[in-house]
Amino acid sequence: MADSERLSAPGCWLACTSFSRTKKGILLFAEIILCLVILICFSASTTSAYSSLSVIEMIFAALLFVIYMCDLHSKLSFINWPWTDFFRSLIAAILYLITSIVVLVEGRGSSRIVAGILGLLATLLFGYDAYITFPLKQQRHTAAPTDPTDGP
Repeated sequence: MADSERLSAPGCWLACTSFSRTKKGILLFAEIILCLVILICFSASTTSAYSSLSVIEMIFAALLFVIYMCDLHSKLSFINWPWTDFFRSLIAAILYLITSIVVLVEGRGSSRIVAGILGLLATLLFGYDAYITFPLKQQRHTAAPTDPTDGP
């Protein structure tokens, strides 16, 4: 390893881990952990048919976590990342709501009931993520300054 690479490694590590301390980083990490717990609950039940939602959402959240952590979203400018993240979290919230309602209505087994309740919690978490990442909410328009002396 060259000296320049060795000197830049702590700065790179600091840049990569600084995202995990932000509001979005903590939210994505919480989504990953919650999806993992829901996956374990569904896997412990007699039927694990609903576990695919947790696997897919955990992979998507982990992928976005790595993309934001390594600052790849600024290098991959051909993808609109705010809208991508918004639709990912919105679709996840809707799917978790539907899945949780179905699981709680069926209500067979305590691990499925726990997974259904945690799914409702995931609905709130993903819904909050969609709310804070809504791209139009982040764009604040200010009125253009007008000069009264520029009239005809």
